[in-house]
Amino acid sequence: MKTYLKNKLRIIYHRLPLPLKIKRLLKTFVYNTIALPRYFFSYVKRHKPPFPLLPNNKDFSDVFIFSVIEWSFRFQRPQHFSKELAKKGYRVFYISSVFETNIKPGFSAKKLDEKLPLYEIKLFSSAPIFIYQHELKTRELQQIKRGLKSLIEWTENDAKILSLVNHPFWTEIALSLPNSELIYDCMDHHAGFGNIDDFMIALEKKLLLKSTIVLTSSQKLFEEGSSVNSSVVLIRNATEFDHFKNQPADIFLDSDKRKIIGYYGAIADWFDVSLVGYIAQRFPDALILLVGDDTIGAKSKLSQYTNIQFTGEVSYQKLPYYLHAFDVCLIPFLINPLTEATNPVKVYEYLSAGKPVVSVNLPELRELSEHVSIGNTPNDFIEHIKNYFHNPGDTKSRQFFASQQTWESRIGIFEKTLHTLKRPFVSVIILTHNNLTLTQKCIESIERYTQYPAIEIIIVDNASTDGTRDYLQALSTPYKIILNNENKGFSAGNNIGILAARGDYLVLLNNDTTVTPGWLLTLLNHCTRNPEIGLLGPMTDNIGNEAKIDLTSIIPSQKEHTIKQEMLAHMGELMPLKTLAFFCVMIPHKIIREVGLLDEQFGLGFFEDDDYCKRVRVSGYQIQCARDVFVHHHLSASFDKMTTKAREALFQKNKILFEKKWGAWEGHSHKKNEDSLQT
Repeated sequence: MKTYLKNKLRIIYHRLPLPLKIKRLLKTFVYNTIALPRYFFSYVKRHKPPFPLLPNNKDFSDVFIFSVIEWSFRFQRPQHFSKELAKKGYRVFYISSVFETNIKPGFSAKKLDEKLPLYEIKLFSSAPIFIYQHELKTRELQQIKRGLKSLIEWTENDAKILSLVNHPFWTEIALSLPNSELIYDCMDHHAGFGNIDDFMIALEKKLLLKSTIVLTSSQKLFEEGSSVNSSVVLIRNATEFDHFKNQPADIFLDSDKRKIIGYYGAIADWFDVSLVGYIAQRFPDALILLVGDDTIGAKSKLSQYTNIQFTGEVSYQKLPYYLHAFDVCLIPFLINPLTEATNPVKVYEYLSAGKPVVSVNLPELRELSEHVSIGNTPNDFIEHIKNYFHNPGDTKSRQFFASQQTWESRIGIFEKTLHTLKRPFVSVIILTHNNLTLTQKCIESIERYTQYPAIEIIIVDNASTDGTRDYLQALSTPYKIILNNENKGFSAGNNIGILAARGDYLVLLNNDTTVTPGWLLTLLNHCTRNPEIGLLGPMTDNIGNEAKIDLTSIIPSQKEHTIKQEMLAHMGELMPLKTLAFFCVMIPHKIIREVGLLDEQFGLGFFEDDDYCKRVRVSGYQIQCARDVFVHHHLSASFDKMTTKAREALFQKNKILFEKKWGAWEGHSHKKNEDSLQT
């Protein structure tokens, strides 16, 4: 009843003959005068901790579905994808298109299936949000992101997240998720909706451009997506065949025992009211049964036809009750850019029941002409219906076709796409010189926290004498080992690794570091989505600039938890820096081609990172620090083995070299960050 009333209120709101801005002001006024006090005073009672979750299956990613429709409203592609992925073993979190009103950040959770790891999530929002028309303000975005932070903490998952986005509204939110692959499931031509604003079209273009994969439900959407993104896959809609194939014991009965011409689904802007009226006029002795929510006043427009019956919205579970009563099934849509890009779910469900189908000339249904009759004109429609009344055709053939078009098979295509996707190739280059224990810890952390598949790890050893070389030679794929016969220094050693690298992106990583969950994919996402970045580094616990997070006051047992909290608090955020320390830095290979290799005149080290940062900035690229990535840094492990006098001499010598090229050197400093542990 609660869901029904909410849906009715939405319909009333959208039918109000008022300008959009006035309607939004009215909605906010109603919320502030009625909803906010009620939710404020009931907050303590409502905000209970979520129930315990089963642990993540480490062989699978968690899936966040950023939905286009409320779970319980109309069961379509998003819900089917969710259910089938859960059957495969993924934990699926279906993030509802409907927000829960609450002044605090957070979320509520509901288990959707007792046997499957499938959950509905409602994020909290302090103001009303209707995702199809709402442009997020900064404050709203921050509250939603904090709710997602709580959700990620609840999942206790260090593995990758698959973010499956159903609507452009979610673009900025989904882009902020760490350690995630962004997938846009494009199932509608959004510009074809009459109430879409320009900002939403711009968001969709951004989503198309920045997604790792774009899924489309029709050929037209595939072609449109392919003009923006090179990784577009056509996965058409499908059917839950077993749900529709058999006639239930109880089906709809017409008291007058007439032939039934049926339709189910949304009765919305794309529904051809005139065509249905014409069919009712030509078949006065048949019942035209329309099952679904009427949001365009079709019932009123067709009130002159006594043989048309509206049922209103019905549940997915009850659809077979009506479907198996239909003698002929209709797809009576207007032909426009929206419907020309549509692959109707209902056609596969109609065919699952073996029913004859008559449709307008939609591009996606021309491919099904063996099983679906196309009416190019209203009179064509009439003739097809008349023929089916006399001869229903081959029921078994239709059902066999539908049995091959299941959601399970579509998810199989999706999984194959994930496994065969051509991802950017990453080369991680580690320079070693003694410090075997630190090198082992570095390698162990990479193996534990790097699930990215398209990777090579190049280790360049600068003539170690402490057993490091024996340890490295025992490593196997994906390690490539290069053993130098002398200590060539930091720049020359890394340059050897760079020249051997095949990656689209390179990471220079010191051997006195240990990485943390999600480090590589999060860095890579920032770089691939922001082509203006020339150098990108992480936050750390030991460095001489504002990338440092001071953990000295945190007890050891709480450090990893504190780091995770800090990273999630700043997910999706970048911080511009003048200079990055090269203990860990990601470099697009195009920068190496444009700017060149590290300057080897700096020898064993000092100032080569300052120099390279200068060169990158002069070339017009940005230097950024990812505030949602953390890498532990021992700091100067090799330099610590030098005498103070030798170290100071090397520093001064390289400072002179730097200043000859660039002028006076500005020392590094810690800049306070008001929203960080650095303060």
